[in-house]
Amino acid sequence: MENTKKNYALVIILFSLGWAFMYADRNILSPVMNIIGQDWHLSKSELGLMSTVFFITYALMQVPAGFLADRFGRMKVLVAGYILFGIGTLMSGLVTGLGIFLIVRAITGIGEGTYYSPQYAVSSDIIPKKYRGVSSAIINSGMALGISLGFIASSYLTFSLHQKWQISFMLFGVLTAVVAILIGIFIKDKKNDSKKKAIKKQPVPIDMRVLFSKNHIFTYIIIFCSLYGFFGMLTWLPYYLQTARGVSGTQTGIIASLVPWASIPGAIIFGYISDRIKNKKPLIFFLSILGAICQFVIPYSQSYSLMIIGLIVYGLVGKLALDPILVSYVAENTPSLMYSRAFGIFNFAGVLSSVFAPYITGYFADITGSLQAGFYISGVLLLIGGVLFLFTNKEPDVPESKIPNFGNTMLPRNN
Repeated sequence: MENTKKNYALVIILFSLGWAFMYADRNILSPVMNIIGQDWHLSKSELGLMSTVFFITYALMQVPAGFLADRFGRMKVLVAGYILFGIGTLMSGLVTGLGIFLIVRAITGIGEGTYYSPQYAVSSDIIPKKYRGVSSAIINSGMALGISLGFIASSYLTFSLHQKWQISFMLFGVLTAVVAILIGIFIKDKKNDSKKKAIKKQPVPIDMRVLFSKNHIFTYIIIFCSLYGFFGMLTWLPYYLQTARGVSGTQTGIIASLVPWASIPGAIIFGYISDRIKNKKPLIFFLSILGAICQFVIPYSQSYSLMIIGLIVYGLVGKLALDPILVSYVAENTPSLMYSRAFGIFNFAGVLSSVFAPYITGYFADITGSLQAGFYISGVLLLIGGVLFLFTNKEPDVPESKIPNFGNTMLPRNN
């Protein structure tokens, strides 16, 4: 039992570290967008395009990554993609113009796109159901640490140490390769290998309609709405603080990090609650509505203190708190043999919004001269997602006759 607990802890720590470096890479860019715009003479739309290109390839990899992971092995696909992500991050600091930078960011997105579905498939298989919500929250805390790490490292190296903005990309590219090696060495997906052997002996037809039940579809919608606001904020918040609120470049990283810092206790608390309630619908609806209110308060408030409170509360209840609950909800509604595909579609739905959010926010900022419209659009979408989730069923709504019988691979159903 002691060794089993150590294995759980090691899986949680390394997967959390994996998320930390992925989110650090994504948020190195945000604090230095103003400098890049000046260096390369870019409009706000072009600055938003740098994140949009990354998220296009990241989103497009989600479903293929799930199928590749089920076909060739989840850890093989995850580690290979993570190494490619490290190479892309390193190259992002070596290029000298917008065109080649966009190509390199697209390659980075492909590499990062192989992580989500294999990671949650492996961790959902290894970690018992009764700990799934809180363990997903702890793994997700790596996202929060990575956001803060990216914001602060980029701001500190560029504005305090007066280094070129490219240095942060090169540094994190090397560290990312180290993380890929650690994950590849210490995490083994033995259960996935045994499943593949069982399937070879007795082929089982897989009905993809299982992944498009009513519960799945409304979950895909709410994650789309949640991630739209989240990635719109991550992309533009430091720029917004500098240009609209008059915050110095050295301080933007710290203030923007209030969101991920606050999300760590929020995610763990709500993940713990999620593991102990049968019906997750009221909790998910509550978090969605409160997160939407914060999206309105942050730009509308003229008070600096109220804006800070809005950022902290959004961190407590926003995407990083909601995501592990939705991950657990998807797992409870999906046969375990289809985890990689289910999580691939789930994350594709969410990241699809991230393709649009950075560019659309920049586009409306060019038209209106203000970034406030981006916050308001995010709030409205999250309200819509929360209301629609109320129409999910308490029980999985796919007839048992349509769910392939995988024997012991079937998950316990919701009560």
